Amino acid sequence: MRVTRTLRLLLAALPLFAAGAPALAASSTPAAQCEVQRPVRFSGLNWESNLVLAGIERFILEHGYGCKTTLESGETLAMLAALQRGDVDVTPEVWPGQIEGAWKKALDSGKVIGVGHVYDAGEAWYIPRYTAERHPELKRAADLARFKETFTDPEDPSKGRIYGCPAGWACGTLNDNLLRALKLEDTYTMFAPGSGAAQKAAIVSAYKRKRDIVFYYWTPTALVGSLDLVKLELPPFDQKAYTCITDPKCAQPVATEFKPNPVITGLNADFARQAPALQKFFAALKISSPAIDGTLGWLEKEGAEPEEAAKYFLQTYGDEWKKWVPADVAQRVEQAL
Repeated sequence: MRVTRTLRLLLAALPLFAAGAPALAASSTPAAQCEVQRPVRFSGLNWESNLVLAGIERFILEHGYGCKTTLESGETLAMLAALQRGDVDVTPEVWPGQIEGAWKKALDSGKVIGVGHVYDAGEAWYIPRYTAERHPELKRAADLARFKETFTDPEDPSKGRIYGCPAGWACGTLNDNLLRALKLEDTYTMFAPGSGAAQKAAIVSAYKRKRDIVFYYWTPTALVGSLDLVKLELPPFDQKAYTCITDPKCAQPVATEFKPNPVITGLNADFARQAPALQKFFAALKISSPAIDGTLGWLEKEGAEPEEAAKYFLQTYGDEWKKWVPADVAQRVEQAL
């Protein structure tokens, strides 16, 4: 009887020994407990880099910090208002320089804070290299006045067409005012595609056919990295002029270079107070240009979804994201990958 009982105990213990070191290592990482007892809500601004960032951050929060998350889709200013109301908690990619007045108002309300320095972003009006070679005298944005026939608007052949940013985006105000500042409103239409995907499709289609096109775009993006483009020159940056052209009520816009944009993370202030460890994570988040360019390039090449690109980043650039989080969080994230 004693032998049989001992044998049963040994047999019961065998799975633990068979599992070996990995099982012990896994059990050594304590389960995470999220600081908030509800899903963390992210702004799903509809461009690639923001959606990839949201995917990276959501994966880390879910698997490293034990949080549940959701993604709320919307445009820049609508999501900024939602961030102030507390309808969303996190906006992964805020460009303060592009929405200066609205962002200052949000900060002054005390309901929103900006943390970290995710990466540096930029904006420009571009033409393809082949267009620049066909028209070597076209160097400045102001020169476009002499080239409306080169960029004929198919819906209004009496004007040229500049492909601006998608309808509803904050950069629409900036581009419309810049058009007026350059005295181009009578010779060009600032065309607003219906979505970021439509904007990108129009540019890629023209580029593949070697058709002349002038358009607004931003960096970092896979598109700018994958095409041979030339920036049209603008007057040197002037803060007063820039502040005006970002204002929908700007009465007398003056042309100026686009402002370099240090991209930050926007947090609802109440959420940040409730979750100091998560706030610390967002404040530490910084991505190098090679890493974000490489990730967006992979997204473009593979035709992947932003969530897949987020996982690619986490698998490929561990040396970067592990600096943002404590060791136990990093271990849980790695195990989930």
